[in-house]
Amino acid sequence: MAVVSSRGQRIGNLLAIAAVIVVTFIMLAPIYWIVSTSFKPRNLATTNPPTILFEPEVSPFVKLFTKRVQLKPKEVVDYENAPWFERLVFDGGERITRSGKGEIQLSGYPDRFINSLIVAITSTLLAVSMGTITAYGFSRFKVKGEADLLFFVLSTRMLPPIVVAIPMFLMYRAAGLNDSHLGLIILYTAFNVSFAVWLMKGFIDEIPKEYEEAALVDGYTRIQAFFKIVLPEAATGIAATAVFCFITAWNEYAFALIMTNRRAQTAPPFIPSQIGSGLPDWTVIAAGTFLFLLPVAIFTFLLRNHLLRGMSFGAIRK
Repeated sequence: MAVVSSRGQRIGNLLAIAAVIVVTFIMLAPIYWIVSTSFKPRNLATTNPPTILFEPEVSPFVKLFTKRVQLKPKEVVDYENAPWFERLVFDGGERITRSGKGEIQLSGYPDRFINSLIVAITSTLLAVSMGTITAYGFSRFKVKGEADLLFFVLSTRMLPPIVVAIPMFLMYRAAGLNDSHLGLIILYTAFNVSFAVWLMKGFIDEIPKEYEEAALVDGYTRIQAFFKIVLPEAATGIAATAVFCFITAWNEYAFALIMTNRRAQTAPPFIPSQIGSGLPDWTVIAAGTFLFLLPVAIFTFLLRNHLLRGMSFGAIRK
């Protein structure tokens, strides 16, 4: 019986490993496709069957960061004396536009990328800060109508953003917040704070109140106990909440498309607008998407240990 049980356990382990490999492959296949397409020549981006083996090139990234126009049939360009990156564009039948002073004109992608960083980082800091303080109040004090208030906070996440997009647009236009960083920051903070409150309340509930009571007995004020006792203990929860809030703000598309035009527009609505010679240039779109994925991947990687501990926080009780 022991031999049969051991054999069955080995088979179960092998099946579990196989299932993990299959799921991992399915989850990573789109990432591989985006990355590979961002290094493909344009004529290989939409081949059928798909081209797997190819010589990678960086022309999609050059096109992503520069403004270009299509070469005219009889237009002569100084190919030999042009910089290497400009020759890549020439080979694609386009040329990089220059200002009156001869300076290369950059595309709108760098500005949109910086806008995404400003809006996502600021709204995440505000949402996590406000959510942590609010969650601490609900966790440590008796609040009249607590259940109703928590449900009201949660109800702000029940409607998809597109449902309230038009009313918000009219309100923002009247308040002069259209196409502004402040407008998006307020919007994303309000959208994420409910999630932060509920997630952080669960973490703070698991921190024993006796820690704070001991600090109060030692002469600490409530604020000092909060900063010196609660926040360090809730660091894993704060990290996990920050990751989810940052991803939500970073990837948001509907509000960024409707509420912004040029000055405060973020990267998600800008990337699909990349047009090549009359048609969408999928290699440039893939290059913009690939670069757009990097900050979230780096941020999540840096907080991976806190994130894993945060997801299991409170699962084991003494």
